[in-house]
Amino acid sequence: MTLSEAFLWPGTKACERLGVDPETDVVLIRWMVNTLVYLVVSLIVVWIVVA
Repeated sequence: MTLSEAFLWPGTKACERLGVDPETDVVLIRWMVNTLVYLVVSLIVVWIVVA
């Protein structure tokens, strides 16, 4: 697994669970899932650091 595949893993798994190919035109779904996952992770990290 390459580094880029590791970063895209949450969205790829979500697309596979929805039954769509993550490499086709539905990359926006993968992008949205990845954005939400990394947003939550980043907010948790910032909250821990600040608090």
